[in-house]
Amino acid sequence: MEVVSILSFLAAAIVLTIMPGPDNLFVLAQSIAKGKKAGISTALGLCTGLIVHISAVTAGLSAVIYQSAVVFSIIKYAGAAYLLFLAYKSFREKNSPFNLTSADTLNYSALYKRGIIMNLLNPKVSLFFLAFLPQFVNYHSGHVSLQMLTYGILFLLQALLLFTLISIFAEKAGSFIRKNPRVSSKINFIQGSLFTLIGLKIAFSQR
Repeated sequence: MEVVSILSFLAAAIVLTIMPGPDNLFVLAQSIAKGKKAGISTALGLCTGLIVHISAVTAGLSAVIYQSAVVFSIIKYAGAAYLLFLAYKSFREKNSPFNLTSADTLNYSALYKRGIIMNLLNPKVSLFFLAFLPQFVNYHSGHVSLQMLTYGILFLLQALLLFTLISIFAEKAGSFIRKNPRVSSKINFIQGSLFTLIGLKIAFSQR
């Protein structure tokens, strides 16, 4: 693995991570509604899910998902249904004002698990790594699986860093929103709308 290849990979990974997508929108929604700790807990869950996807690519399991329309569809629709369920829960509380006291007692473990489930139920993540990682592998150097695993870990680390930064800035936006009573009462509606957007994005995704 050459330094130039690693730097090129990191540059591409950063651009892809900050582009609007299911993962960063999910972190954004949690951070605005519940604060940076909630966003970071969710990000840790998402990145734990990435470990599974990266391992699947390294082991060649992602190719199975790509080749099987049935498997891809089952995972895709399960992920979309899960996010639409979260949206439904948010819409049910759309007129409830944000409560800072309840924010201090959030179950961060539940948010971590939510991040894992959301990521695992998005088959596009495995297919993304299946298409993305091999572009930077030096096949003449051998140890192809190890190279892909290394690139996958680098992607995970930069994603966790960027998700953390997103959480911090989103919390500041959330603090501004909470100071405005009219907007604060709509924060669950905003979160539900984001969940709906992510769910539909996954539902209509193609292999």
